[in-house]
This record gives sequence, structure tokens and C-alpha cells, in this order.
Amino acid sequence: MAEQKKIIAVVGATGAQGGALVRAILADKDGPFAARAITRHVDSDKARALAAEGAEVVAADLDDQASLERAFAGAYGAFCVTNFWEHFSAEKEVTQAEHMARAAKAAGVQHAIWSTLEDTRKWVPLTDDRMPTLQGKYKVPHFDGKGEADHFFGELGVPTTLLLTAFYWDNFIYFGAGPQRGPDGQLALVFPMDDKRLPGMAAEDIGKCAYGIFKRGKELIGKTVAVAGEHLTGAQMASKMSRALGKEIRYTNVPPEVYRTFGFPSADDLGNMFQFKRDFNDYFVGVRDIAFARALNPELQSLDQWLGRHKDQIPLP
Repeated sequence: MAEQKKIIAVVGATGAQGGALVRAILADKDGPFAARAITRHVDSDKARALAAEGAEVVAADLDDQASLERAFAGAYGAFCVTNFWEHFSAEKEVTQAEHMARAAKAAGVQHAIWSTLEDTRKWVPLTDDRMPTLQGKYKVPHFDGKGEADHFFGELGVPTTLLLTAFYWDNFIYFGAGPQRGPDGQLALVFPMDDKRLPGMAAEDIGKCAYGIFKRGKELIGKTVAVAGEHLTGAQMASKMSRALGKEIRYTNVPPEVYRTFGFPSADDLGNMFQFKRDFNDYFVGVRDIAFARALNPELQSLDQWLGRHKDQIPLP
């Protein structure tokens, strides 16, 4: 019976990671969990769709800790995630993460997952001028704010698994990271990664990995889990995309200092991010364990599999 199932309260339930987790819970009809989808807009099309699929849909706002406490009440688990790209403020992410940690503590949540990333300042201090300092005190704001907030969960004693994610292949569709047409008319993937590997994965697989973490119970509480679907160079990604799309797509490497000048929102942040992944590639690739991600999520996709499903959605200029 659904009422006997343990509730997982999922922040960002209409987003990429949270939505994938809600769907993973709902798809496991005989599983031990029920999905509580948390969103600011309970009347949105996405929220209504989740309700129609069987999720409990509850309103809360990451800027309002009291609303989160109400949304987490009675839940066994909580999936906590922030969306930097909604406001471009690392400071705001830190505050929102603290609200979630405090709400999880107040609600007595038995297992939280915090979807986080590295605080790159541990590798590139603010005094290091290899990359510019942004927003006054960050190197890669959309990484550093999340990493800075990790401590809230630990210090408050919330039973937490830290989940380090990877580059979404979905960015090729929605985030302008797909093929660009160069001055010669040739399509190319443009990244400042040299010949280094970029850990990537389907966004839906992050949600499925999170579900796998919850299914492990207490085993992964207090641990950091870092996931990816594949570790591929720019040239390998371009080759796979060429085959999938039936068009020649090259890989164009540009220096990070050039990428930072491209002029789209947060080009400087993303230029720094790629530089961090390039310069500390052995670490960044090394911790993101594909085999463990597959153990958590047996349906883990390769880029070829993801392209087979989504190639027609990739916009070509």
C-alpha cells in the first residue's frame, strides 16, 4: 500500500535531477518509497504531470526555510538540489542549501542526499591568478557555492550522502553546448579541454543514481558518491555525435581565456569550470566512478545510447 511506503521528499521535482528521481521512484511500483515532489509552482504543467503519474505534489520555496520544513515533515528521505542558473548567485545557493539542511534536521529526515560539486578554491585559491576570481570570492561560482555548503549537513548532524555530479549531455540540447558553426561553416563542439576527458552523463541518470543511493539505506550515509556515465575527450564526443547525426562535427579546442570572452551568461564561470576540469583532470575523472554509478543505476547510459534517444533534439545552427 502506498501509505506504508517511506516518503522521499524531492526538491527541484520539475527540474532535471529531481524530476528524474521522482520518475525513478514512481517507476518502481513495488519499491519501498513514495515520491513527494516539491516545487514552487504546484499548478505548472510539469507539476500536474507528476501528480497524474502518482506523485504527491507539495509547494515550497528554497528561500523560505519554514516552507521546506513543512514539505519535509514526515518524510524518510530528502533529495536536496539548487539551481544556480536560475539566479547566477553562488551566495544564494549557499543560503538555500543551509535552509534545506536546517529543514531536514528539523523534520528528522533519516537520509538526505545533497547534490553538490567541488569547491574549486581547494585546488585554485583566490590568490591564484591562473583563472579570474568571480563574484568577489569564487573561482567557479556554480561549483564553489555548492561545495562550500556541504558543511551545513555535516555540522547539523543530518544523515547525508554527498552526490557529486557530472556534465549533463542534455546541455547539448538546452544549454547551448551543442555544435556551433564556425567561420568556415563547419560544425564543431567548442570546449577549452585540450585532449583531456570530460566526465558526462544523462541528467535522468543522476536521478536514477540518487534512487539507487536511497535504496542502499544507511550504507552510503556519511559518504561522498561521485558519478558519471562516460569519460570522453572532446574529439570522442564529436566523433560520436557525427555518427549519430550523420554530419561531420569536429572538436575545436579554445584556451579558457578565449572561452571566457564568448559573451553568453556565465561564460567566465564556465570557462573557469572547464579549466578546472582540464588542469585537475586526473582528480576530476578519477573520483567519478562509472562502475559504481552503474551499480546504483543498471540503466546507466553511454553517450551513444543517449544520442540514440535524443539526437533529433540537438539544435544545429
